[in-house]
Amino acid sequence: MAEKKSKVIDKWKMKSWYSVLAPEYFDNKEIGQVLATDEATIANRIIRVGLGELTGSFSPGTAYTSVRFRIMEVKGKIANATYIGHELMPGYIRTLVRRRRSVINEVVDVPTKDGHTMRVKLIAITGNRVSEAVRHALRSALRAEIAANTKDIDLRTLIGEVLFGRFASRIVGKLKKIAPVRKIEVRKTQLMEKFA
Repeated sequence: MAEKKSKVIDKWKMKSWYSVLAPEYFDNKEIGQVLATDEATIANRIIRVGLGELTGSFSPGTAYTSVRFRIMEVKGKIANATYIGHELMPGYIRTLVRRRRSVINEVVDVPTKDGHTMRVKLIAITGNRVSEAVRHALRSALRAEIAANTKDIDLRTLIGEVLFGRFASRIVGKLKKIAPVRKIEVRKTQLMEKFA
């Protein structure tokens, strides 16, 4: 006697598309779509988007920056995401670093006025090679300037300052008094998230 064939369920047909929206300080712009079988499987997914796509401006300042969002809540077919960080492309950073230049990397945790903490990773590049004493002085001045520029700032303002280069441009003027600093870039930021 022949066996009865079981019906094959196509899991692809069970999935549906969910639109992912950026936070309100990015004008609730749609940053992508996610395919999932259930709303519960979408939560905590990370979406990467180019800064040029977010702003609509594909200038050189936005071309090398990718912004990361985490999906926090899902209502119907719409998923809302929050900013969790950004990163400069490694190829762009390699173009800045050349021979006979000093590179200073600094990592600073910045507390905001509204209770968040942002880990900011900066890179400072000098015009020519500097001594270890000058590096130490630059690093100390960099920390002092970051503390002075972020003591009364909220998360939304800090994100705007960092992504559009205003944060780094304010700091570079002070550091040029110590050594010939050619460029300062915020190469990466991470929102220090708290999970239950």
